[in-house]
This record gives sequence, C-alpha cells and structure tokens, in this order.
Amino acid sequence: MSLLYISQQITIYLGLFLLITGVVGNGLLILTFSAVRTYRKTPCTFYFLIRSADNIAFILINLISRIVSAGYGIDLTRTSVVWCKIRQYFVLTLGFISFTCSCLASIDQFLATSRNANLRRLSNIKWTYRIIVTVLIVCCLHGIPAIIFDDILPNIQMCGITNGNYSIYITVYVLTFSCIGPIIIMVVFGYLTYHNIHSTRFLAEQQADRQLAQMVLMEVVLVVISISPYSINTLYNLITSGIVKDTNRLLIESFIFTITSQLCYFYYVVCLLI
Repeated sequence: MSLLYISQQITIYLGLFLLITGVVGNGLLILTFSAVRTYRKTPCTFYFLIRSADNIAFILINLISRIVSAGYGIDLTRTSVVWCKIRQYFVLTLGFISFTCSCLASIDQFLATSRNANLRRLSNIKWTYRIIVTVLIVCCLHGIPAIIFDDILPNIQMCGITNGNYSIYITVYVLTFSCIGPIIIMVVFGYLTYHNIHSTRFLAEQQADRQLAQMVLMEVVLVVISISPYSINTLYNLITSGIVKDTNRLLIESFIFTITSQLCYFYYVVCLLI
C-alpha cells in the first residue's frame, strides 16, 4: 500500500471518529455546564462553554470537508473560490478563538487559586464577559485577510495564499499563536495553578475547585501531546521550504503532515471530555 492510500484511509476513518466524538463530546459538555447556574457564572467554565461551541464549529467546517475530499474526491476548495475563502477564514478564526479560550482558562485558574486576594478578584464573570467579547472581535477581524489573500491557485488548482508576505505571516502566526504560544502559556500557568492548589490548604479541601483545576491541568498535558508534533512539523517545513525535494520526500512529508494534523484534532475533540 502506498503512503498516499494510507493517508487517505487515516483521514477518512480517523476523521469520522474524531468528527462524531468531537461533536457529541463538546455538545454534552455544553449541556452539562449550561444546565447549572453556578457553572455559567464561573469564569473558567464560561471559557470552556465558548470554546466547546467554537470547537464544534471548527470540527464541522474543517473535518467534514477533509473527509469528503479524501473519501469521494470532492474538494470544493479547488472549484469554488467562495468556499476556498470562507473555509480558510473560519478555520483561522475558530482555531484562534479556541486556543485563546484555553489560555484564558489556564490563566483564570491561576488567578482563582492564588493566595493573593487582589489576584483572586481578577477572576470574575464580569471581566470574563468583556474579555470574551474582545477576543471574538479581534479574532474575527484577524481572519479577514484570509478572505482577501486566499484564492484558487491557477497553476495547481488548489486553495492557497496568493500573497508572499501574508504566507510568511501565516506560518509565523501558526507557530506562535497556534503551537508554541499556547503550549508555553498553558504549561506555565498550569504549573502555577498546581503549585497554588498544593500550597493552600483551603483550596486543597474544596472538591469542586480542585476538579476544575485538575481539568485544566489535564488539558495542559493534552495540548502538549497533541500540538507539539504539529508544531515541530510546521517548523521543519518552514526551515526546508527553500530546498528542492524529490517525489518520495514529498510523499513522506505529506504523510507526516496527515498524521500530525489528525493528532492536532484531538485537541478540539478530547480536551473537554477529561
């Protein structure tokens, strides 16, 4: 079996599993957190709610198109300029929102578990509402250049970026804000939260607070496992972008991209089922 065939099968069957699991899992978490008023008024769980809705949208828009393309050879991004632009806009915007909410949830748990009363006061639902509105506006505006610069490239009939400078920016953005940045932020604040919990007796005795904090800490581990391989592969592609590669090397790199990108989807699927 060729690597291309194996990549297609992985995209189809693992993609279907991730699609179903992600939609059901995120949907159940939305129902769980929205049904209890206390959860709706807790900053950290509100970030989880927003991210769950965002994750469902990301999974539906991104995974369905990949599965249909791999399984039936139907790729609208190659034939429809409108879908090419819209899909890239939503993938960029929804991914940004999800990672931002993850980082904010980690930071909030650090604030909520701090011994410092001034820091604990920063963890309040009113500030959370304002922050979320700001995040949504910034992320939506940030995705607009994708509508402008993404198009069907005539020489290869694929949806891609037509502006060289924007292409460089997107590569740097993916590494910084979708890979390395979230990992660093979540690891740092996850460690600080862990330290706060175990250094404060009162917090250690609060079962609900501990469970919420443990959920965030487990998510940190998941982010590192699911995002790191994709980050390394993206960095490798950036470093080797100027090298002329033969067909075999391109096939191997395409296969590795399939594996790392599918692994990356576990972040959107599993992080809220812990």
